[in-house]
Amino acid sequence: MRRTIQTAKLALGWLMDNGVPVQLRGEWQENSDKPCDTGTQVSTLSDEFPEFDFSTVFPEYPSKTGRWAFSQSAITQRGVDCRRWLKARPENTIAVVSHSGFLRVGVSHRHYANADFRVFDFGHGTGDELVEWKLTEESGGGMGKSRQGIASIEPTDFPEKRQEHLQARVAQAPEEITKEVPR
Repeated sequence: MRRTIQTAKLALGWLMDNGVPVQLRGEWQENSDKPCDTGTQVSTLSDEFPEFDFSTVFPEYPSKTGRWAFSQSAITQRGVDCRRWLKARPENTIAVVSHSGFLRVGVSHRHYANADFRVFDFGHGTGDELVEWKLTEESGGGMGKSRQGIASIEPTDFPEKRQEHLQARVAQAPEEITKEVPR
């Protein structure tokens, strides 16, 4: 959450300075359970960023277990929960500052370069389908630095799929691939 708060302050600080509210949500955290993708305790963050209200961050944050786990089912469900939360909001325009991996795999299925942005509306109907604006879809994000098109889920996006993928590759060419699996 530290990186997203810093990014929000740099990119959207002018809105905050003009009274636009900010709501911190742990659901938008990055996917993996690597130290660089695991959040900092709220007590530490609230000391670093006293201008923000951390009361909306779930008590388990920065847990990477249960519904916050680094697994395909947990990340998919978290993405659904985030889209539903957004759709239920009363505002007409919302800026979300999150992480590219989670946005790509769990939320929008689009690619994001560092600090890039995309603009979406919800599709018509009762679902939570996101429909990207032509403005960012055709240019590869708001800054034009992101790959265009739908981002597919890769075998290496989730630990259980990564293990299956490596085992399949070893079975296909055992003499060419080491049997050691990095952790």
